[in-house]
Amino acid sequence: MKKIISLLAIILIFVSCKEEVVKKPDRLIEKEVMLNIMYDLSLLEAIKYQNPASLDTFKINPKKYIYKKYKIDSLQFAKSNTYYASNYEEYTAIVVELEDRLTKKKEEIATIIKAEEKKNKKKKKTIEKPVSPTTKLIDSLEINQRKRL
Repeated sequence: MKKIISLLAIILIFVSCKEEVVKKPDRLIEKEVMLNIMYDLSLLEAIKYQNPASLDTFKINPKKYIYKKYKIDSLQFAKSNTYYASNYEEYTAIVVELEDRLTKKKEEIATIIKAEEKKNKKKKKTIEKPVSPTTKLIDSLEINQRKRL
């Protein structure tokens, strides 16, 4: 996630230094869809950072997955990202909303983990290690990717 935010900040700096305004691309990705794309990219980057072999194990190519899921291509994404980054207030709003969404998801997962731990303590049995939220997310990504193929 830090990599994505750093990349977005660098793009923002380069775009904001230009005197000319970035023209609206022909196939601009809608703001809400762009937020969803950035959210998914953040999750995939986090998975890749936490467990690098996990995406390879499930044969998930993050870029191809995102492009297929949102029916976009790399050029369309790059142009849309540059366009949004050229408007500081709008891009800041997108990034803030993205951070809020990631924070809420993190809190949800922490709540689920705590509930599972309490449940396991009550059983007082030796059971298998609970499935991590990352594994659940990877499984759902794999299922979605197989459906699309």
